[in-house]
Amino acid sequence: MKNIFLICIFALSLSGFAQDKTAKKTSNLETITLGGGCYWCVEAVYENLNGVKSVVSGFSGGKVANPTYEEVCTGTTGHAEVVQITYDKTVTDINEIFKVFFTVHDPTTLNRQGADVGTQYRSVIFYQNAQQKKAAESIIAELNKAKVYDSPIVTKVEPFSKFYKAEDYHQNYYANNKNQPYCKMVIQPKIEKFEKVFKSKLKKK
Repeated sequence: MKNIFLICIFALSLSGFAQDKTAKKTSNLETITLGGGCYWCVEAVYENLNGVKSVVSGFSGGKVANPTYEEVCTGTTGHAEVVQITYDKTVTDINEIFKVFFTVHDPTTLNRQGADVGTQYRSVIFYQNAQQKKAAESIIAELNKAKVYDSPIVTKVEPFSKFYKAEDYHQNYYANNKNQPYCKMVIQPKIEKFEKVFKSKLKKK
């Protein structure tokens, strides 16, 4: 009976250890929602950044619940095409996330990225806590002060409210459609620029 009791205690302690380990692992994760033009482009870049656990394409910042891609494309829902990025804070951090963001899209063009025009393509950061807000405002101020771009940054910094996941065929779009003209002409150059600038930060394949 004593042995059974000890075994039960040991099993419970292992269970508690496993739960603590899981909780600690989960506490290292943080999420940020970014809009930098077509979400296919932004998603493809962040999927290759070391420390990023998941990237989901979707919509935020609008007034219509559960919008479809077609509805957002009309520019009448108020939503921006965004990616919701979940990352491990022990491997990367919010400053690095923002450095990538301001490298792979043009934050000075209002409601457009290249040929993609409309409010759904606006440059925007939806922060989820005070640290993210401070980091976003700080890097924007630094970039403007250093005059990294020829024009002032128009990226909006807004509180996160709701995220709607886009249809399944939009997820991992570049990986599944590399031979499409848009992927070759628009997304591939962004990936190449990212890989060149953040060479030491790439996920190992």
